[in-house]
Amino acid sequence: MGEVLATYLIDGTTNIEKKADSIAVGLTVGSWTNLPSVEQEQLKKHKGRVVNTEILAGKSVITIGYPSLNFTNDIPAILTTVFGKLSLDGKVKLVDLSFSEDLKKVYPGPKVGIEGLRKLLGAYDRPLLMSIFKGVIGRDLSSLKEQMKGQALGGVDIVKDDEILFENELTPLTNRIRVCKEALKESEEETGKRTLYAANITGRTFQLKEQAKRAVDAGADLLLFNVFLYGLDVLQELSEDPDIPLPIMAHPAFSGAMISSADYGLSPSLLLGKLSRMAGADLVLFPSPYGSVEMAKEETIKIARELTAKDLYHRAFPVPSAGIHPGLTPKLYEDFGIDSVINAGGGIHGHPGGAPAGGKAFHQAIDAVMQGQSLKDAAQHSVELRQAIELWGGA
Repeated sequence: MGEVLATYLIDGTTNIEKKADSIAVGLTVGSWTNLPSVEQEQLKKHKGRVVNTEILAGKSVITIGYPSLNFTNDIPAILTTVFGKLSLDGKVKLVDLSFSEDLKKVYPGPKVGIEGLRKLLGAYDRPLLMSIFKGVIGRDLSSLKEQMKGQALGGVDIVKDDEILFENELTPLTNRIRVCKEALKESEEETGKRTLYAANITGRTFQLKEQAKRAVDAGADLLLFNVFLYGLDVLQELSEDPDIPLPIMAHPAFSGAMISSADYGLSPSLLLGKLSRMAGADLVLFPSPYGSVEMAKEETIKIARELTAKDLYHRAFPVPSAGIHPGLTPKLYEDFGIDSVINAGGGIHGHPGGAPAGGKAFHQAIDAVMQGQSLKDAAQHSVELRQAIELWGGA
């Protein structure tokens, strides 16, 4: 019989064993001690079990095992079982979920993951570089194409839509994919380097598959998806559809409402790491520990570990984001290693030489880090990197 182990961080340290037992019973068979022995025997296989209790930094850490007989093997059913009612019961945070192998193998995991994306790009020996469209709302396709080509000429590996770029009259999905791919073709002819385009999939939930298929037919290379507005189960549906063969990039929009509190919600490593990867994300964005939208470094490292751990799934790319500029490249490499994506918006577009120079500055910084060279030394021979450091600072 399969099982899901749920670990909670609960306020208070008194009567921890009693609290654990009440959770195990209350979220499964409902009651126990008042049942006749014959009913206890009948319901025994459905009863939750207390796996562990401990006190940590003035709080209780409780792990409960939930039999898979109690739920269908899908993320909504599991989260409802282990945290649905309990999430309303005061200061309780769901820290982790562990799945027995029979349950875990049902989930798709990343379609291509780190290895597949590296193969698509022919980039194996460095972190990848990604940039973001900026200021495209209210602008037309020609503006979008110009911005795309500028980013690609700088050597960016992946360009993604802004997560707030929805279907609109000026840059509708299939048309913007068409012009962006034209720009990428022109850039590749000039530089010999391939750049991938991640198109934002939006709309009503039951229209998403058709929207994604239109993106596939139009030539998109990846899909960007605001997964936490729609749900992890929707991500899984998109990932499992054979007519949607593209890698999926999970954006963290709205996840702050679920992960930011120390006392409530889910842990970042569970939501943005483990569950996102299980449901099919090939890349996952999250706030970096030193950008404009900061997350605690310890939490970001845990997310990256969940995404890149050796498992039955493909590994997924961690993408620490927000406020990233070339001067942060050494920190990014130190904290997240070679199997990560450096993601920049203003750090590319805001370069004094424009987006092409911004991309080149990042590549110069990446090359320096990979060669064990300081950015200060590298900047003496790299104009674009020197200008970036003068503007934003750096190691």
